[in-house]
Amino acid sequence: MPAQIPRRMSAQITQKWRDLAERRRAYFIELYETGRWKHYYTEEMLVTRTREAVRLAETWERLSAPPGSAKTLAAG
Repeated sequence: MPAQIPRRMSAQITQKWRDLAERRRAYFIELYETGRWKHYYTEEMLVTRTREAVRLAETWERLSAPPGSAKTLAAG
């Protein structure tokens, strides 16, 4: 029988996902600032991917905040 899926992720796991999302967001910002995005994306694709990266970084930031913190309450 497979292991039971936990109802919550540990703080360590959510922090790792948050860090990954932040690195991805920073990567798209760097692509834009350096102009390298023109080699890989159309302008529309870059905007879409950047917005998604920012949204995910913000979501993981909220999820990694301790329960009852101001970040969690303000986001709700």
